[in-house]
Amino acid sequence: MGKLFGTDGVRGIAVSGLDCSTAMRLGKAAAAAAVAKKGGRAKILIGKDTRASGDILEAALTAGICSAGADVHILGVIPTQGVSYLTTLYEADAGIMITASSSPAEYNGIKLFSHTGFRYSEEKQDELERLVNDDNWQKLSVGGEKIGRIRYEEEAEWDYIRRVVKAASCDLRGIKVALDCANGAPARYAKRIFEGMGASCVVVGCSPDGFNINSGCGVNHLDLLRQTVTERHCDIGLAFDGDGSKCIAVDEKGGVMDGDKMLAIFSKFLKVQGKLQANTVVATVMSNYGLTQFGEREGINVTAAAVGSGTVIDRMLRFGYNLGGEQNGHIVFLDFAKTGDGMVTGVRLLEVLKRTRRTASELSSVMEHCPQITINVPMPDSKREVWAEDADFRELVTEYKKRLGHDGRIIVRESGTESVVRIMIEGKRTGVITEYAQNLAAKLTEVMNSKSEKQLRTEEMLREIKEETDNGLSVLPQLKK
Repeated sequence: MGKLFGTDGVRGIAVSGLDCSTAMRLGKAAAAAAVAKKGGRAKILIGKDTRASGDILEAALTAGICSAGADVHILGVIPTQGVSYLTTLYEADAGIMITASSSPAEYNGIKLFSHTGFRYSEEKQDELERLVNDDNWQKLSVGGEKIGRIRYEEEAEWDYIRRVVKAASCDLRGIKVALDCANGAPARYAKRIFEGMGASCVVVGCSPDGFNINSGCGVNHLDLLRQTVTERHCDIGLAFDGDGSKCIAVDEKGGVMDGDKMLAIFSKFLKVQGKLQANTVVATVMSNYGLTQFGEREGINVTAAAVGSGTVIDRMLRFGYNLGGEQNGHIVFLDFAKTGDGMVTGVRLLEVLKRTRRTASELSSVMEHCPQITINVPMPDSKREVWAEDADFRELVTEYKKRLGHDGRIIVRESGTESVVRIMIEGKRTGVITEYAQNLAAKLTEVMNSKSEKQLRTEEMLREIKEETDNGLSVLPQLKK
């Protein structure tokens, strides 16, 4: 079994890649670690989004957890932040969310939270991975009265909803909002939350069937929301992803307000209130340079972490910051939640809209995007990390960086959630960066499709063996004579 954890937990094609055996082992490892730390029976929560495969993986995780002596408390369909929050509210030893966030329905994943409500650290993930890969993992099983039990938390939905409602210090009456629930977990919560706070709601992407999560809707497909906002004359639109961890907004004119723009809006609003800790917002290396320019203009420090919500939160905890996030709409308010929550992001954005008495497009104008283009190049497992060693590709990247100079930047990195390499280029001229990105993508595709020296040597050896075998067979009739 190879490397399990990426930048956003465990993820793969369900249930052929991320299979039941892996889920059961992971559940057993998490339970065994919790039982050992507690010195007795532990309690682990499990939540999930609306994917059909969630039921299968939930059953496998539950079997592994109970077989290692921990009780499972089932939360049902709930946003990821719900698992994080309820883990602390219910005084559980760990929480598990079954989701692949904004990925298509055929994917699924597993995210783990400690008793503190924060994601498992890299060290903790490595510890679990060793237990999962241990040939003696079956020895983690218990028997008799030590086996775990299964319970269902009937109040989980309302306990989470009551928490989100507290994210804003005012009601949302007078605001008409379009909600795209991505046919995921938000479909069960968004309308109840926003209508409960007084907003008038128009809802789309709210008919999950187990296979249509993120399909043509949600944060990755904004056309449906933009059309809904403009045609239904909404003040603002909010798109979520399958597990409700991300939020991307659309203004009343149909303009997109991504995570970078929302970080700018929130940081300025919090600064005016005197609530922006250390006068700093944490972004990532993939954030648009326009956010940095906004910070310089507004006197707000913008610091960049590596890609991934975990690295953003790590930096926030290390230096005492309370606002951070990613361009993809994963926003973290660390003074309120311990991971990204699209519902909380949406509620707070509508609070800013109401308190400032400005339109969504006026709020969005606080930051201007620099031209940026990102291309994803499919990556076979055999090329993982190897592609970066190609001399011709590296030379082309270096050449384009020299041409851009101080007026742009190039970032090429492997995705932590998909089998792709992301090429991101920023610069002053859209035509130039598009040309550079396309050329790099074409070169990288060529590298991905090429055979390694090891593969070529293996093929040569197989040819030689075949030739020797064929020659040997050809003389057999003569030997018989």
